[in-house]
Order: sequence, then structure tokens, then C-alpha cells
Amino acid sequence: MYKSLVKPFLFKKDAEEAHHFTCNLLKRGLNLPLARSVFKGLYGYENPKLEREVFGIKFPNPVGMAAGFDKDAKMIKELDQLGFGFIEIGTLTPKPQDGNDKPRLFRLPQDEALINRMGFNNGGVEDSVQRLKTKGNIIVGGNIGKNKNTPNEEAVNDYKICFKALYPYVDYFVVNVSSPNTPGLRELQDKEPLMNLLSTLQKDREAYEVRKPILLKIAPDLTNDQLDDIVDIVKTIKLDGLIATNTTISRDELTTDKEIVDGIGNGGVSGAPLKERSTEIISYLYKALGDDVPIIGVGGINSPEDAVEKLKAGAKLIQIYSGLIFQGPGFIKAIKQEIVKSL
Repeated sequence: MYKSLVKPFLFKKDAEEAHHFTCNLLKRGLNLPLARSVFKGLYGYENPKLEREVFGIKFPNPVGMAAGFDKDAKMIKELDQLGFGFIEIGTLTPKPQDGNDKPRLFRLPQDEALINRMGFNNGGVEDSVQRLKTKGNIIVGGNIGKNKNTPNEEAVNDYKICFKALYPYVDYFVVNVSSPNTPGLRELQDKEPLMNLLSTLQKDREAYEVRKPILLKIAPDLTNDQLDDIVDIVKTIKLDGLIATNTTISRDELTTDKEIVDGIGNGGVSGAPLKERSTEIISYLYKALGDDVPIIGVGGINSPEDAVEKLKAGAKLIQIYSGLIFQGPGFIKAIKQEIVKSL
């Protein structure tokens, strides 16, 4: 029904408008008891074989909602009802910001891909904290970044603010220095500033009784030498985990007409064209780090088989976003069934 009726309707709308429409529909529909029962009957699937313990956290299943879909923690309970094992909110910044000018989210149906240059649009970390106080037992990760106007030499303070505000309410943290849509942000992936940022947050964590994992989300555009630097940092400071990967600035894998792509302009590509590079990076990192540093695999998961491929490459958990847009809510159930089948 999604591909024949709902998807054509949504794809006639502007991509960002369709996103908000879908979120509002889910919030209204899943607050009706009968709708919840129907939805669970259609899309629910749990199996003890899906349970995972990673970073010291017990996940009901390894399929997560990637950051970017629910930036402001407004959809946590609805996404949980879709069958996700965990939800990552953000990217959150200390102060509210509007993000980049619209339009800033584009579909490439031929490639089953998205291009976005959202620019960390969010209501600020304190706004999300108010909603996180009622999240219950749902596993939530907090993806944190810096405000656009904060210079890189002061970026650590932005991450510290978000870290402190979210600490009582999220289950793990993700340091985002890999989005291509905030000017200069990716410069923080360089070895020295990255080491300083991660070490600072680890030191801040010592003030808390409960130790919560800190993960780093990396770009798919890193060279192998840069990945080696990441591995060195991870080993040196004993980082808890990695997320591979964010969106790519490359257009090499796209088959959409070049004029259309050029007309869209800047932004990060997500979806099917990212699959191979993301999996390559997961495999590369896993060979270097083994099981000591868990990896969350994300990027280009557009079929249940893609998800299993990520896990076989070394990921302990996976996340989806673009695949959900193109495949619909039944995609989560299909992935979980394929994982069980592959065991």
C-alpha cells in the first residue's frame, strides 16, 4: 500500500513538507488505540534472536532510526512503535537555529537517494530535554554538534553544553563533526582538534556516576590515511564506538541527469549510492579495531539484504533513514526478518 498509494502522494509534495506531513500523521494516528493495534499487527515483529548488548546497552533489536529524522525528540514514541530498536535524535546544538535556506531537501527517485543541506536546524538542546524527560525505557542516542556561528576554535564549548544538558536523559552520545552542511565543521575531523574534542568530553563524563558511551560519526569521504588517524585516536583514548557513515559530498555514483543534480547544488547525498563506500569503511575499521570498538553501520541500506551486508562487514548495529522514505514502514520489519533468517 505504501509504494502504490502513500509514496506517490508524498512524492508530489516538497520533500521537507512531506516529512512534516508524515510526522504529523504518525503522531495523530498512533495516538489512537485502534490505529496502534492495526499498525502493530501490520508492522510489528520481535524475536529474541534480534536482541543485542552493545556499549553495555541491551537493545531489543539492532535496527535504529538514524539522526536527522527526529532532530528535536518529537517522534520518539511513534518511532518506537514502528519497531525500531533505538532512536537517535539531533543533531542538536546549544542554541536554536533555523538551518540553511529552503528548499534544502531533495529526492532523486532514479537513484533512490536524497540530497540534503539542512544545516543542523533544531530548536536547541534545552527544548529537546523537556521532551526527553518522558521517553521512558526507549533507547535514545543524542547526536550533538556546534552552532553555525560558533568558530571552530570555540566548538568544544558547544559540544560540552549539549553533552551536559543531555547527559541525564540519553543512553549514548554521538559527536557529529562529519556533516557537510555546516561550514568548516569537517575540519574538526582532523586529528588534533578531534582528539582534543573527544578527550574533553571523556573527561567531562568522569563527573557522572553512570558512564554513558561516546561515539564518533565519520564521513564516507575520508581517505584510508584519514581512517587510520581515526583508528589511532580511537585506540589512544579508548573511544566507545563509531558510526559509519554520514552523508557524502561525492556525486560519482549518481545516475540522475547531471543538470538536475547540478541544479540542486550543495548538500550531502544519502541513500542507495552510498551503500558500497559505507560498507567498505565499516569493513576497513572492523579489520583494524575488531570487536573491541563497536560500529553502527549506516548509509545506503535500501533492502533487507543491504542491512545484513552491513552486519557481516562488522557492524554491531545498523541505522536507516533514506531507505525508510523509499521503502515505507514495512521496511523495518523486513530487515528484522532478514536478520533472523541470516543467523
